[in-house]
Amino acid sequence: MFQPDRRSVLRGAAAAFLTGAVARAATREPHPADVMTQPVRDFGPHAPPAFVPDPDILSLDPSFGDLVFKNGNIERVWTGGGWLEGPTWVSEGRFLLLSDTVRSTQYRFLPDENLMTTYRKESFNSNGNTVDPQGRILTCEHGLRRVIRWEQDGTCTVLADRFEGQGLNSPNDIIVNPADGSILFTDPAYGDCLAEGHPDAPGGHANREGKLRWNIGTEATTQFGTAKRQADHTFRIDGQSGRLEAVLSEAQVPGPNGLCLSPDFKTLYVISTAPDPGLTGPAGDRKIRAFDMVNGRPQNGRVLCDMTLEGQQLVPDGMKADVFGNLWCGASGPYGLCGVFCYSPAGKLLGRIRLPHGVSNLTFGGLKRNELYMCAAGTLYRVMLNTQGAALC
Repeated sequence: MFQPDRRSVLRGAAAAFLTGAVARAATREPHPADVMTQPVRDFGPHAPPAFVPDPDILSLDPSFGDLVFKNGNIERVWTGGGWLEGPTWVSEGRFLLLSDTVRSTQYRFLPDENLMTTYRKESFNSNGNTVDPQGRILTCEHGLRRVIRWEQDGTCTVLADRFEGQGLNSPNDIIVNPADGSILFTDPAYGDCLAEGHPDAPGGHANREGKLRWNIGTEATTQFGTAKRQADHTFRIDGQSGRLEAVLSEAQVPGPNGLCLSPDFKTLYVISTAPDPGLTGPAGDRKIRAFDMVNGRPQNGRVLCDMTLEGQQLVPDGMKADVFGNLWCGASGPYGLCGVFCYSPAGKLLGRIRLPHGVSNLTFGGLKRNELYMCAAGTLYRVMLNTQGAALC
């Protein structure tokens, strides 16, 4: 009787194991790389062919499937910035305008050429941008603590730099209300620091001990805005008279940041982010608030959502509404949770876009306004959607 030796038994066992492993692998559903896999997903120029549906576009409600393009993939279109903010689609020029608050520069991204160029070499730590119905660009500047408008002949008009005799803090996000031509902007103190603007003069709330040298780093002190911050506000500039009016106090929205209107202009949404430098009142609480617009002014405030996912409260920043009234909001926080959250008008989280960075701000762009551009630290991402932005830009 044949007696197999030990090596023969081992070879047979190994063959059987490999045959079974191959069979199991053949029946196992493949899983493409995503933000959470090892190795992690590569968004760079040498990334493998994209997988559809995108594994980092996550649906939490069936309705979210109607908003995303099933064959759309998240793209990293540019990297190399400092801290990107204020993305705004400029229709006349067919380009995306965005700010780099840390490098004090504005960039212009040309989608057709897939090219990023410098738009404004010195932007005084600009942050939020928007476009009015006449096609003029409006910008919030941290460094000079003001809101400006570029006229069509190339001159610059200062729309706001003082309120009740005091200078502004660091105007952050800005929108135009097409219903009455007014301008709404938030004025927290997130830019009253060395990285994104300048601190207060010694003794100010954002430099209480006076140790920070607040007025160095530029060729002239006239390049600095006001010396001391005031309370946080959300402001309205009248479309006819240009009068500046505080329409929300820091008690109503502490640490105000991103803001947008509903498609019918009847609801204003304002984000409360986090405690800002030189806090003078309540700290930001990471919530999105909704207000009824009555005679062009926000009233009847309530909390729409608190940015909580899997027991973690993320940090909201900028947001935009789509034509169905859904809110697309940038979110920063734990790895694997940060990216973009999409909320229904009732405040229900419908889905999210998972990215390897927190998202500061975003906007809808492209010729059809169905491309979502997302600023994440120094990187710009894009994804095509099955919905469109409701705003002008």
